[in-house]
Amino acid sequence: MILDALVCIALIAAVLGQEAKSDGMGGLGGGADTVFSSKARGMDALLARVTVVLAVLFAVITIVIARMTS
Repeated sequence: MILDALVCIALIAAVLGQEAKSDGMGGLGGGADTVFSSKARGMDALLARVTVVLAVLFAVITIVIARMTS
């Protein structure tokens, strides 16, 4: 469970470290900065990959813990 908590904290940090992709619901009306406007580059791309890896790892660890306790 400690490993699950550490992965969870790292996942939260990775998500919070990313830059915003749009201006929320205001981006739906058009404009220069929309959801599909550009690809992530540099640190943003790295954080996006780390987020996916940590999310999968968190899900797997949580499922394993649930199977062990039931």
